[in-house]
Amino acid sequence: MTGWTGRTAVEIADAVRRNEVTPREVVAEHLERIGRMDERFGAFRAVLAKEALAAADALADAKDRTDLPLAGVPVAIKDNVPVAGQATRNGSAASPTALAAADHETVRRLRAAGAIVIGLTHVPELCVFGTTDGAHGVTRNPWEPTRSSGGSSGGSAAAVAAGLAPIALGADGMGSIRIPCACCGLVGLKPGAGTVPCELGTNGWYGMAENGPIATTVADAWLMYQVLAGVEEPSHEPSASGPLRIAVSTRSPIPGVTVSRGWARGAREAARLLTQAGHHVEAADPPYPWWLGIAATARWTAGTANDAAHLDPRQLAPRTRRHAAIGRLVQRSPLPDTDHRSQLRDRMLPFFERHDALLTPALARPAPSAKDRHRRGWTTNLLANTRFSPFTPPWNLAGWPAAAVPFASSERADRSPYAVQLVAPSGSEERLLALAGDLERLRPWVRLAPVD
Repeated sequence: MTGWTGRTAVEIADAVRRNEVTPREVVAEHLERIGRMDERFGAFRAVLAKEALAAADALADAKDRTDLPLAGVPVAIKDNVPVAGQATRNGSAASPTALAAADHETVRRLRAAGAIVIGLTHVPELCVFGTTDGAHGVTRNPWEPTRSSGGSSGGSAAAVAAGLAPIALGADGMGSIRIPCACCGLVGLKPGAGTVPCELGTNGWYGMAENGPIATTVADAWLMYQVLAGVEEPSHEPSASGPLRIAVSTRSPIPGVTVSRGWARGAREAARLLTQAGHHVEAADPPYPWWLGIAATARWTAGTANDAAHLDPRQLAPRTRRHAAIGRLVQRSPLPDTDHRSQLRDRMLPFFERHDALLTPALARPAPSAKDRHRRGWTTNLLANTRFSPFTPPWNLAGWPAAAVPFASSERADRSPYAVQLVAPSGSEERLLALAGDLERLRPWVRLAPVD
């Protein structure tokens, strides 16, 4: 790569503030790369070239850019988040084509920080499943195009991994930031509940969904998170708080789901590196309750039923129709409104009183193949999602922050992405990204897929 594609958000913003490059030059280079490469990956549903160049020119005309933390940085937006003047299709042929009257608050904050919206990224229909395929196409993993980029923020992750945008906005209701970041070798943070404005769909799957950053470095993820959280003067990197007590667990939270040997080995190797960094690490399994999968699935299906309530079911994919139908049955039960969040937190807090953070594999196995999975049945998709990603949903139900961090085991012969998950109680976003920074220094990852 040459020029400004492939640079980090921190590098681009610093150069724009110093007048070393114009915002138009940065945006134009990224648009050229999208036009040349995205047909291979299917990251974008809509590329906003005219709007992005106009925003770049407006930024160039601004009298003072010195206080803009994301000055001139192109950002991709997941297509379930409203962007003014654009339709929010949410991966569905059934979704309204009406144009959004205003930006979502997260988009407004990104623009206010100087970021330039460059396009809307693909998602699976209603963001339900962990692979990105549907009415608007199949999104492929830039590292391994025969495999999925993950989901539901699969388009956002593919765009960043391929160098089409330095950062992207994702949303995570059952792992939808962490899953694609793990597939695509990126840093992804699901913030804790109430930290970043959400307001997704009808009720954000009964409070499980959160918006968060997708980036290639810890510094970029930390900067974008602070902007999304409304921090007025973002710091350059997360500050460490001394040696931490870290639990490492490779046991699946879902009974009967096995974890592949390579992904379990990688988590243990990451634990050894953190020990070398001075942290106190021990093997310990969280006390996952037996009802965890039932409670998370109840909110997942019932939330989808709410989101699909005003859509033409004939235009929904069969797996989505079935998911919403099950959700309507679930809504007749007490499950969606039972306070499982408090119950799960009460169960987990003694564990986190003994440990400052939890380290697990981010996934249980590699990304599935890139196919039109929306044409397959609901049960097939449910089983594939469960086998692929059992580690992410508990922390949506708990409402606690969790991050996916690239980490390639030294025993792997290839350089395809691998990742670990870091988890801690409410208010620990900085702690998690500081730990991610330790892994970044100890085992630097290849930031971008070798797609040129």
